Amino acid sequence: MNRAMPRRPLLAGLAAALVPAAPRLAHAEFEALYEAAKKEGSLTWYTAHTDGETAELTGRLFTSKYPGVKVNVIRTTAQVAYERLLQDIKNNIAACDVFSSTDPGHDEELKKRKLLAKITPANAAGLSEPFQGVDPDGFYYPTSAGLVLITYNTKKVKQEDAPKNWPDLLDPKWKRQVSTGHPGFSGYVGTWALAMRKLYGWEYFEKLEKNQPQIGRSVNDTVTVLNSGERSVAAGPSGTTLMTADKGNPLALIYPTDGAVLLVSPSAVMANAPHPNAARLFMEFLLSDDHARLSVESRNESLRPGVLPKAGAKPFSEAKIIRLSTAEIQKGIPEVIEQWRDTFGN
Repeated sequence: MNRAMPRRPLLAGLAAALVPAAPRLAHAEFEALYEAAKKEGSLTWYTAHTDGETAELTGRLFTSKYPGVKVNVIRTTAQVAYERLLQDIKNNIAACDVFSSTDPGHDEELKKRKLLAKITPANAAGLSEPFQGVDPDGFYYPTSAGLVLITYNTKKVKQEDAPKNWPDLLDPKWKRQVSTGHPGFSGYVGTWALAMRKLYGWEYFEKLEKNQPQIGRSVNDTVTVLNSGERSVAAGPSGTTLMTADKGNPLALIYPTDGAVLLVSPSAVMANAPHPNAARLFMEFLLSDDHARLSVESRNESLRPGVLPKAGAKPFSEAKIIRLSTAEIQKGIPEVIEQWRDTFGN
């Protein structure tokens, strides 16, 4: 994610807004969980969901709402967090309480090895429909999300002329005007490519290749390319595009009529969590309206129907959303990487 914009005043203001004057838990079971968590005093969170500043703010907001329970934030990329966790496990070290990855495959593997705790957070029932049942077995839950949709440079393309669905990018008028990332480097792009293959077959990309798209690596490379004016339309990320637009850059989103592709990032409590009650309380917070509001301010997606996005984005109730299953992603992304290289030669 591009985090170059000055965010400290915005996030500090959000922190002040979300801190309740007298923290109170709504239900008796929460009160009991909170008391048990206070006795443990802290938890350790391995996370790849946000930048470090937002992760630290998340921890502070939680402690403000639940005084006496501190969050030790260990923020890295998803693969680094996973490798660190596996090293802990190999050495019989119980360090991580809550694990938050951007790759659901990590959670699936941990679940298969019986390394995750099965929990039923009360707040999970209030998630928006696209986030229900991400893990039917109840070992991990979605706590962060983003979209891949159509993005464009508003100085080069009028809104009425922008592509309205994914096949529109195949129109010859967009020759040498399309930007994408690469599925071999970006999980977002891999999931998008898999969704397009599911909808339209690999012929979609054989046709796209004729338009000579510019292919970067990260899905966020499309934002840079659109900003420079080098290309005018893209299969791009909602969050980074809107953050860049917030800085005054000429970028905007189109929610495709055939579906924006949803990327779900889960969190889980470790089976050997040294602070299991604090971990469960923190999971309730990650699934709450307070955390959803923080996500919206950070230009990630809101997982709660009662927390609406900021200007420029739509609530899920107003857009068609495509969500692939974890099993589809695990099986399909290696396949589309090979097909992509055969088609585009890189």
